[in-house]
Amino acid sequence: MQTLNILAAQWVAPTIDYFGLAPELVLAGGLCLVLMLDLFIDERKKWMLTAISSFTLLAAMVPVLMLALSETEVRTMFDGRYVVDNFSLVMKAVFLLAGYVVVLLSSSHIEQGEYWRGEYWFLLLTSLLGMLMMASSRDLVSIFVALEFLSIPAYMLAAWRKRDPKSNEAGVKYFLLGVFASAVMLYGMSLMYGVANSTLLTEIGAKFTATGEFSSVHALAVVFVVVGFAFKVSAVPFHTWAPDTYEGAPTPVTAFLSVASKAAGFVALVVLLYTAFPLAQDIWQPFIWVLSALTMTIGNVLALKQHNIVRMIAYSSISQGGFVLMPLAVAGLSGSGTTALRSVVLYMIIYAATNLGVFAIILAVSNKTRSGEVSSYGGLFSYAPALGVLMTLFLASLAGIPPFGGWIAKFVAFQSLIQSQSAWGYALAIVGAVNSVVAFGYYGNVMREIWMRPVPDNDTTAISVPGSLKLALVITAGATLVFGILPGVGLYFADLAEIAGAIIR
Repeated sequence: MQTLNILAAQWVAPTIDYFGLAPELVLAGGLCLVLMLDLFIDERKKWMLTAISSFTLLAAMVPVLMLALSETEVRTMFDGRYVVDNFSLVMKAVFLLAGYVVVLLSSSHIEQGEYWRGEYWFLLLTSLLGMLMMASSRDLVSIFVALEFLSIPAYMLAAWRKRDPKSNEAGVKYFLLGVFASAVMLYGMSLMYGVANSTLLTEIGAKFTATGEFSSVHALAVVFVVVGFAFKVSAVPFHTWAPDTYEGAPTPVTAFLSVASKAAGFVALVVLLYTAFPLAQDIWQPFIWVLSALTMTIGNVLALKQHNIVRMIAYSSISQGGFVLMPLAVAGLSGSGTTALRSVVLYMIIYAATNLGVFAIILAVSNKTRSGEVSSYGGLFSYAPALGVLMTLFLASLAGIPPFGGWIAKFVAFQSLIQSQSAWGYALAIVGAVNSVVAFGYYGNVMREIWMRPVPDNDTTAISVPGSLKLALVITAGATLVFGILPGVGLYFADLAEIAGAIIR
């Protein structure tokens, strides 16, 4: 009894900064409200759930902006395990805005079929909450919890169409490979804890820096953790789940997985590399170099062979992930850390806007054609000129063609490689340049269908675009053009994203 009293006297309740947690609290309140209303309101009033979901995401943006304008630059909780810094705020804003666009894409789509809408919104908001947690997590345990918090709802979203065999297949494949990746990553984290005697990333990094020791166990831990996140971001050769999952899942869910979920994986990977593995660059740098080169090349080559546009965009997303990895391949070199972080953040921001725009067009066209084939885009400009122009804009951005947003993202990525002044950087820049040319092959194929091919079956009936989809197109097209024409806007937000406690600079 005396021992228990001593332990109780020593325990001190942690100080919680509720203002710092405000975005997460707003989102948590919104998803609880959606869950409760879904149980009690009439089916005819379920449209309210869509409005509440969108309002919740916009409401969560308010504290993000207030925190960004606050005089306190860094807020820490739970002994540094949960951090609100500029990097986390920028990424939270990206997740919330991407989630809002996904809600716009979903609002009319989910009404097709006899499925429970309430569970869709609940799962979507829950996954987004996990992403917000991921952006601030600075501890192995909190990172893993956040990762599972965002992943488990995503598994169910992929299989949301319960009577669709392809959707069931997508959910099962995503779940099985996702669980395997989590197991590999958890094993790596356990090794890391065993050698560092701490789960706090800054303490792990500080111990490695202080001792300068790096054993084979350290190397194995780093490799296992990086492999786990390579699955999450669908890097080659850990990409096999992505094409089938993207094709089988509902199109808004595919858009969500290809943008927000992938960005969350990159966020966790960046935080780990910059804070926990400062002296392990000899291990992770060549590994990420190989991952980047393989992901770009194989993703592009397989995309060239696709006739289904969703599968093509799936392989395109894999390839784009390789471009995001490019700066990280040289981040460990002296003086390259800040430039590499800037490049990764900028690329994720622009990629999110562009890829969501592509999926908005896919939704609009498929509502008319009921086909996912690239050939169904034949003559799109002749009967839906606005959609044809916008699809061309988004594809040109993904290809990195000025003056659309993708060009500045690729430019800064290549710039970080060149500024590293290393053979690693120069070689990867050559690989990236070749792949940029190859990528235009399949993007250009879709453009050719839109502008030069005849309309299939001469069906030139107009495409009815719901209002929510029009708003999504306005947001994504506007962002793509602004980032391309005014590159300083994107660079400003990328420069803000500094990780508190990062050892790599």
